[in-house]
Amino acid sequence: MSISGSLLARASDVGVLVIGAGPTGLGAAKHLQQMNSASWLILDANETPGGLASTDVTPESFLFDVGGHVIFPHYKYFDDCLHEALPQPEDWYEHQCVSYVRYEGRWVPYPFQNNISVLPKEEQVKCISSLIDAALEARARPAHDKPDNFDVWNTRNVGQRLNEIFMRPYNFKVWAVPPSKMNATWVGERVAAPNLKLLTSNVILNKFPAQGGTDGIWIAVANTIAKEKTRFGERGAVVKVDADAHKVYLKDGTVVHYRSLVSTMEVDELAKAMNDTKLLQLCKSPFYSSTNVIGVGIRGKRPERIGDKCWLYFPEGNCPFYRATLFSNYSPNNQPKENIKLPTKYLANGQKPTSSQAEAGPYWSIMLEISEPQYKPVNHDTLLADSIQGLINTELLQPEDEIVSTYVRRFDHGYPTHHLECNGALSEILPYLQQKDILSRGRFGSWKYEVGNQDHSFMLGVEAVDHIVSGAVELTLNYPDFVNGRANTERRRTSMKTVIR
Repeated sequence: MSISGSLLARASDVGVLVIGAGPTGLGAAKHLQQMNSASWLILDANETPGGLASTDVTPESFLFDVGGHVIFPHYKYFDDCLHEALPQPEDWYEHQCVSYVRYEGRWVPYPFQNNISVLPKEEQVKCISSLIDAALEARARPAHDKPDNFDVWNTRNVGQRLNEIFMRPYNFKVWAVPPSKMNATWVGERVAAPNLKLLTSNVILNKFPAQGGTDGIWIAVANTIAKEKTRFGERGAVVKVDADAHKVYLKDGTVVHYRSLVSTMEVDELAKAMNDTKLLQLCKSPFYSSTNVIGVGIRGKRPERIGDKCWLYFPEGNCPFYRATLFSNYSPNNQPKENIKLPTKYLANGQKPTSSQAEAGPYWSIMLEISEPQYKPVNHDTLLADSIQGLINTELLQPEDEIVSTYVRRFDHGYPTHHLECNGALSEILPYLQQKDILSRGRFGSWKYEVGNQDHSFMLGVEAVDHIVSGAVELTLNYPDFVNGRANTERRRTSMKTVIR
């Protein structure tokens, strides 16, 4: 798009410009508003806020998040903002998040490494023996001997056997990168270390928004922000960033001049918008996997075999997905009402239904996630059918179950992957941008999965604003271990709000 002199006349000046209305951008905007900052603006190319934490609705009125999401409340400020946006008890559903791993035809409570007591006796012996070996080796290992990669980290922490049967295959399905090609500096609380004394599962009280899926949270937060400070949709779409001139050019011809920019764009996409040769070269290193989200709506009562299961993990090769979320378990509003009549598309085994007549419910639903990189190609033409067959293989569906709705969506940027060269690239990218008064933050802005949950992302925006205004240290960005650490009782809570990730 050429930028003419007439377009330059349609300009506005702001102190802080925020690009993106996902959790990070909304965190920045919310904090700017609470600080009574007069000169700021938030942009997003989408009409509806939420970013990667949004929710889609199928024509049959099944809701599916654009990937699974979890909120761990590490921050009181975050909790307070959510309470302001959704203050009533009826705004939430509370339940116990019951998670399992599917392994050799049985459900093992999650974390797998803390629940080996449900495995066959012979397997328990192998796992415990290798855990003890790992513990003894750790005692003799000097403190400076750090693991070379994520695979080594897993072996040291859970032992060789648990790494072989769960950690290695599961993490390859998640990241679509061999764990041996990933660094281990990001792990922190993301991977539960086994407790040799307890080896028990955790049951935690969770909350899920009653209406609108995860999207309901961020739409509610956005509704607390002054409308005159927001530009969503086409008028908020960025086409060019001139970092030297501190200007952002929008699709509608508007030019916004800023003093400081908080960008939540994928940093590689930001580099393209800036047309910065050095930054484009640096951004060749950070690696990511794409994510395919599959949703399946089923007619009938939730089967007893499903029970209260919520979040399920699949390390084995009999299904393409690494995780399934029983999305209908989180809110009765995530699927159509029982009296709504829908026709059956087909049976789970692919056969045509005996009748094409629309019939009433009840209904339930499953959401699946499949990673996609160059290491593990995905056949998109057969992905839905392969996923439904995987549901049959893992006994989540029976062959004769009636499928009334399906949902398929691919996200090019799914997960930031901490491959072995990633940290070196980020140590150059973020300071380079900051020298240009650009704070690149968020899941793909700062590229740190260890602080990529929704509460982390929200606070990355809040703390970026504090840094701009007063030079405050950005704890979430720079000290993820402190933010996530168990000793950090002021910022961490014992309960968990889950909107599943």
